[in-house]
Amino acid sequence: MTKLKFAVCGAGFWSQFQLAAWGEINNAICVAVCDSNLEKAAALASRFEIQKVYTDATEMIRNESLDFVDVISSPASHESLVRLSSENNLPVICQKPMAEEWDACERMVEMCRKTNTWFAIHENWRWQSTLRRVKQCLDAGDIGDVFRCRLDFVTGFDVFANQPTLRESERFIIADLGCHVIDYARCLFGEATSIYCRTSRVSTAIRGEDTATLSLWMNEGQTMVDINLAYAGTPLEDDCFPQTRLFAEGKLGSLELLSGYRIRVTTQEGTREEVLPPENYRWVDPRYAVVHSSMVACNSHFLEYIQLNRPAETDGRDNLRTMKLVFAAYESAARNRCIVF
Repeated sequence: MTKLKFAVCGAGFWSQFQLAAWGEINNAICVAVCDSNLEKAAALASRFEIQKVYTDATEMIRNESLDFVDVISSPASHESLVRLSSENNLPVICQKPMAEEWDACERMVEMCRKTNTWFAIHENWRWQSTLRRVKQCLDAGDIGDVFRCRLDFVTGFDVFANQPTLRESERFIIADLGCHVIDYARCLFGEATSIYCRTSRVSTAIRGEDTATLSLWMNEGQTMVDINLAYAGTPLEDDCFPQTRLFAEGKLGSLELLSGYRIRVTTQEGTREEVLPPENYRWVDPRYAVVHSSMVACNSHFLEYIQLNRPAETDGRDNLRTMKLVFAAYESAARNRCIVF
């Protein structure tokens, strides 16, 4: 099978793992790296034996024969890079969050719609092995109709050590992490009819919020979902970073996703438990194992759907619904009111 040729835009922290994940997929090959910082781009290209290096994405797309582009740059650059891809009708994968402002998200989706350009957001979170298994259990009705669910991502892990620029983000935990968890809530329960959010900043060394609690009515108002997020820098629960914990209550029982990749289902028949550790690829950082391994499954899905020319599970239009909730959460926190859709 002919390998699809792609280029990467962005040579920051996550690009090394994204390229390593692509390396696990036989029918895709990266032929160019682009970053405004030539030294960073060259170092990344050398590490992965990629021949071409650029500092200008327009020049790269003009010179290279590409099948798609993978945007792994900072959110501020996403709109211009997606526009460039759409102008060249070049399928594009874009890192989350889609953009820093709602209007930009809408423009990105609309420009790809007008040019009929394949567009997806790299929401790899929902591709974690444990989270996929939880969805299978809930979809199969193992605990009946779910009326309440709690999703927790609370950790004292020092995320700023690897991503220092996050300290300067005016919108931090909801935009950077909350979009993942909100997207997964949608994956499980569909669309929200309302959202209420409160935030706070514990650390004095950052600009944005580092804790947030969100309450959403989902599943046509049948399911209450609470989301708890914290990167407050306290030495709590580092052992489970970056694992999402979950507790779902259904009419026939309960389902728990616990640290250590443990899924526990309890019904009147008793309790069963299974452990689903992530795939241990040689390049995975053990501290990020469950996230890094999910990139392979996510990228495989994208590649298949690019070839089929079908919308991906997290295509631009779908992710627009996630981003709507992200911005609504900030509005709710600022106005201290419930936002009803």
